[in-house]
Amino acid sequence: MPLIAIVEDEPSISEVVSLYMKRAGYQVQVYADGLAARDGLDRQVPDLVILDVMLPGLDGFALTRSLRDRSDVPIILLTSRREESDRIAGLELGADDYVVKPFSPQELVSRVRAVLRRLQRGEASEAAPLTFPGLRIDPQSRLVTVRGQEVELTAREFDMLYHLAQHPRQVFSRDRLLESVWGSADYIDPSTVTVHIRRLREKIEPDPADPTHLLTVWGVGYKFEP
Repeated sequence: MPLIAIVEDEPSISEVVSLYMKRAGYQVQVYADGLAARDGLDRQVPDLVILDVMLPGLDGFALTRSLRDRSDVPIILLTSRREESDRIAGLELGADDYVVKPFSPQELVSRVRAVLRRLQRGEASEAAPLTFPGLRIDPQSRLVTVRGQEVELTAREFDMLYHLAQHPRQVFSRDRLLESVWGSADYIDPSTVTVHIRRLREKIEPDPADPTHLLTVWGVGYKFEP
């Protein structure tokens, strides 16, 4: 049974989320503040973290940064901040997804299932690595090598890069990428795709301002140029 870590200081919310996760068949570990979560997640690494942004001790953004320094565990942020800039800030720190409060617990379960399902598909994949000039993408190990150096990608960043690389020169709109990579375009701001493309360029392109592989097709979307 996958282990879901819930980091939430509001008991009413953590109780509801815990209940729905257990009903969905997951194990649950709950933390009420960021510092306790940081220490606990080092001792017991979960399969996915549901993380509130506004936390005592260590806020969700700082905890996301800390987790990303040592792990690629999927992170779904819970936030009451509706401003696009706040959501983008979380994604740029390495979060895989976000859900805005108030939210449907069942929607949150669906998001968790979608992330874990993609990871399981990646682990079970027997596809051969994709190799391009200066870039190698291995779906079995979920490792990406750029000019001989391994780079760390979040689960969502890997899924997006691999999906685009599997369909070279095919143009995908942001909504189509949300459907293919996130599993749904509902409730998710299309700017999420833009943030992940920017982060990928910073990690795999020699010059992110003049990308070689991840190209923008203005007015349409994005494509992978082999």
